[in-house]
Amino acid sequence: MKEITPPHSLSAHHRRPYAVFLAGSIEMGVAEDWQAKVTDYFVALADFTVLNPRRADWDSNWEQTFTSPNFYQQVNWELNGLDRATHIILNLLPGTKSPISLLELGLYAASGKLIICCPTGFWRKGNVDIVAERYGIPVYEKMEELLADNFGKA
Repeated sequence: MKEITPPHSLSAHHRRPYAVFLAGSIEMGVAEDWQAKVTDYFVALADFTVLNPRRADWDSNWEQTFTSPNFYQQVNWELNGLDRATHIILNLLPGTKSPISLLELGLYAASGKLIICCPTGFWRKGNVDIVAERYGIPVYEKMEELLADNFGKA
């Protein structure tokens, strides 16, 4: 397993047959670091590259505009990672709004790459469930079940 985080190059480091993008709740650091737990799960799976958008050097003072170089780089890293991924795990946590994650759901619903964890309590779970049903996307209440069903026992 190899983990890649921004701003590291996806091309230079991705040499495995499968790439899993960890989309979902971050909320500028408000959400728990669920990405670390999921990355730990993949350690035993040698064929996987984990594309983790949670950036260690994120600065909440970065202006979120097209002309902000760091922000522009981050958004493009994420879009490139979503495009290159063979699997996209979308984790929507209760207590978060996750507007960018919902945007990613819309962008990749028809891709055949999405797997969703959306527990009861997420503020737009009904919308997520309806979109998932329309596009045949599996939805799980618990991340452990999503991982076991789709990637086996690590």
